[in-house]
Amino acid sequence: MINWDLAISTGVRFARQGPQVSLADARAVVAELRGLTAVVQQPVLEVTGLTSKGSAGPVAVVDRPGWIRANVGGFRVVLEPLAEKLAERGNAVPGAGSVLGSVGSRVTGVQAGLILAYLSARVLGQYELFLPPAEGGTPKPANGTSANGTSAQDAAQGVGRLTLVAPNIVMVERELGVDPHDFRRWVCLHEETHRVQFTSVPWLRGYVQGMMTEFLLASDLDPGAIVDRLRSAAGAVAGAVRGGDGESLIEAMQTPAQRALLDRLTAVMTLVEGHGDYVMDAVGPQVVPSVAEIRERFNARRGSAGRAEQILRRILGIDLKIRQYAEGSRFVAAVVEEAGMAVFNKVWTSPETLPTRAELSSPADWLARVG
Repeated sequence: MINWDLAISTGVRFARQGPQVSLADARAVVAELRGLTAVVQQPVLEVTGLTSKGSAGPVAVVDRPGWIRANVGGFRVVLEPLAEKLAERGNAVPGAGSVLGSVGSRVTGVQAGLILAYLSARVLGQYELFLPPAEGGTPKPANGTSANGTSAQDAAQGVGRLTLVAPNIVMVERELGVDPHDFRRWVCLHEETHRVQFTSVPWLRGYVQGMMTEFLLASDLDPGAIVDRLRSAAGAVAGAVRGGDGESLIEAMQTPAQRALLDRLTAVMTLVEGHGDYVMDAVGPQVVPSVAEIRERFNARRGSAGRAEQILRRILGIDLKIRQYAEGSRFVAAVVEEAGMAVFNKVWTSPETLPTRAELSSPADWLARVG
């Protein structure tokens, strides 16, 4: 389906160079980021009221090529059910998938690599839920510093990996002109919150993975339907170029069956991302002294993209992601202010207690139903 080796080589080739940093400074940044992931654990637990169960999982501090390699490993895991479905379809049609399949996989490999190259300069960190076996999934560490890889046992037990992209963190802290140590701690708070979410709520990882698998398997592989969705995708790209308020590629390419699934998936990811953003700011000046200044400048930076950047963000759905941060954070803040963190934490009871897309915009409705 996708030539992943070509995706990696393309992504690494076209990834932009990070900021200029001496080897000694680079090693110091990597060491500080890895240490901060342990330092911020207690503040996150205190603010959220959650309790991690079992292993916290590994931490990786990587460069941009390392982030690309790590994400290709995750994509392979996520797309495996769809790849199997396509393989079964190809086996049912004599001669299917030989030369044409090889050419198609190289084209999609280049496309995936170019998208990864673009994103590799923008991601500060992430909590990777879907990890391949250890022999294929260990990311390349930043600046030659060894990273904690993923053991086969971790992968088998569903333990995720907290990943921080060192050059991007340094780049943004310089652009914002903020205290670098405060900024690094602030970023680590967000990613550590994700780790606490998925290690404290046993059903959450399986729920997200199940919805993603269901979403992929709901793909309509009929050639006529694919052509129609490609037309919709072309319309989405044209709308983004014109500056209209249209759909992203993911939204344009989905089938009717996938729309309801995407609503549910978007709702849970909006909650997860918004909760992370809320915790970043809720820890207060005693943990991050310049937290207010960082948030103000960071939000201003999010809204200052140029025309070409805005088009790419719209097409790839990055604007949707940014809206998730804001909407989810407002929901968490409203519920906590009205009823307290203990009541908010009822969201983690089961899939049924998660807010719907509509409730995210109306926290009072969720409180009336659950809280």
